[in-house]
Amino acid sequence: MRVGRDRAAGLFGGTPRLATGPQASGESRMLRSADRLEDVPDLIRAATEEIWDRRGRSGAVRDFYHGEVVRKSPLGLAVGDAAAQREVMATASEFPDREILTEDVICRGLGGQGILASQRMVSRATHSGSGLFGAASGRSLAWRSMADRRVVEGRIAEEWVVTDTGGILRQLGQSPQAWMQAILDEGPVERPLDPETDPADPAQQPDPRDEAGARLADLVERLMGADFAAVEQCYDPGCALSYPGGTEGHGPQDADRFWLPLRAAFPDAVLTVHHAAGRCDPQMPPRATLRWSLWGGHSGWGSFGAPSQAMVHVMGITHAEFGPRGLRREWTLFDETAIWAQILAQRG
Repeated sequence: MRVGRDRAAGLFGGTPRLATGPQASGESRMLRSADRLEDVPDLIRAATEEIWDRRGRSGAVRDFYHGEVVRKSPLGLAVGDAAAQREVMATASEFPDREILTEDVICRGLGGQGILASQRMVSRATHSGSGLFGAASGRSLAWRSMADRRVVEGRIAEEWVVTDTGGILRQLGQSPQAWMQAILDEGPVERPLDPETDPADPAQQPDPRDEAGARLADLVERLMGADFAAVEQCYDPGCALSYPGGTEGHGPQDADRFWLPLRAAFPDAVLTVHHAAGRCDPQMPPRATLRWSLWGGHSGWGSFGAPSQAMVHVMGITHAEFGPRGLRREWTLFDETAIWAQILAQRG
């Protein structure tokens, strides 16, 4: 299958550009002009429904996004609400019956910089239109996405989105590596996200007073420090796990099978924790979110085949729930195709 690079840009955030559409004004349909932590989960759910489930009708993109919103994904960034509107239309064309189910939204105040909301979603859709994933197949698909969104004055000003593209491709009988190679055969993709385009923000760093957030950050730091004793020490023996590629697992051994090959593939990569937040809400277990990245050489055998020595940026988001015996549920996501894009492009 051959896929045009313009369509690849739509998946990963597109080419940076300024918005050309009208800016949101005081006459927009937004529900709030000020941010309150307790309101933001409902705002994020409403944005998801209006923009994606209802395909951005009646100016919903302008209502929920700032005019110069910065949208980051593993293979680049886009600036402006016009780019968001184009992505909505392209997705609706390929998956016209797409339904997005929000599993959780974990929020944290950032002082004078707004509120950071981390959303975990499952999409269900029929591949009934031709587009990014090739000719319409008629197959019913389900996949997970995760997004961190910074809300300022009732609108999304910045977001980081990770989609399980590998999970979509496997359901369509395609290989993430081969799919990305077909895109590269048609020409180079845009510059991927890296430490320069996605620097760490001190306002989003782990807060030691946040027990659940600090607990998850410590676990990932231990795993990326090759301290794999953390798996047996920190995971509940009956834990449920969700990983890229639509992979589901149970128990510490399955956690080890995911994290160790990832670290082995990038043994000297530097881990950066970009955002951490935890919540202890009524009728819910303690839970946390972590946005993290790895930056370093593909110098080891592991999740991505033979070492290529390519410099690779891995953008990941993890959600977790904790119980009396440790981490009881985990959802970790990165985009395999974004990693393959960097490896294959540097192989030449």
